[in-house]
Amino acid sequence: MIKEIRKVFKEGRYEYSLHALDQSILRHITRREILESIEKGEIIENYPEDKFGPSCLIYGRTDLERPLHIHCSYPTRPKIKIITVYEPDSAEWIDFKTRR
Repeated sequence: MIKEIRKVFKEGRYEYSLHALDQSILRHITRREILESIEKGEIIENYPEDKFGPSCLIYGRTDLERPLHIHCSYPTRPKIKIITVYEPDSAEWIDFKTRR
């Protein structure tokens, strides 16, 4: 699944939800950082029954080693939707992959 997600992002077939756009601005997370994190990332949680459609949580690091979580839809539609993006809190995550 991560390979297909990377392919879709490389092709530019993604969009931001309004929430993801707001959060990326508030948290100073750039488009480039999101792309870097997905390129190096891994799926750490799957949400096949998510109320807005199947989705997953990707953990990755930017080229400058900033950890990011990207919650996005599965690549089942023409475009992947970025639902939210944030820098994980170490108080809530073990190694940023496992919830405490």
